[in-house]
Amino acid sequence: MKPFSFERIQTLHATLDDAWSFFSDPGNLVKITPPAMDFRITSTQQPSTYAGQIITYTVRPLLGISMNWTTEITHVSKPDFFVDEQRFGPYRFWHHQHFFREVEDGVEVRDLVHYLLAHDQLAGLVNHLIVAPRLKKIFDYRHTALQRIFTAPA
Repeated sequence: MKPFSFERIQTLHATLDDAWSFFSDPGNLVKITPPAMDFRITSTQQPSTYAGQIITYTVRPLLGISMNWTTEITHVSKPDFFVDEQRFGPYRFWHHQHFFREVEDGVEVRDLVHYLLAHDQLAGLVNHLIVAPRLKKIFDYRHTALQRIFTAPA
């Protein structure tokens, strides 16, 4: 089955170094995740992302049900991109690419996610009705949170 994909692009009023510092610190995930998801990092936190890093956390993505999730940072090219991949969690496959590039007004942040769901026969319907709208809602929250964190200079 072909993976589903989700892409979001946002420009932040920040330097490339500031954007990289924020996004490469896993502890900042809680600041850009909707509070209702009760996101909690359960692994020892490191100050910066590196290839091979394992991050474990609990999250309540749907109906308040708590899930354990384990990701590995598989690729890092500071300050241009990093990739996290789910090792254990709610998806059959999860590959999240984070890209950063300087633009005229600051830094363009591009998220590209490819994912597969557990049941091929129902995946299209479940994605259309539940997963894709939920991802959109999560990234809408993230967009707003990032705009607050990286406010335009006065």
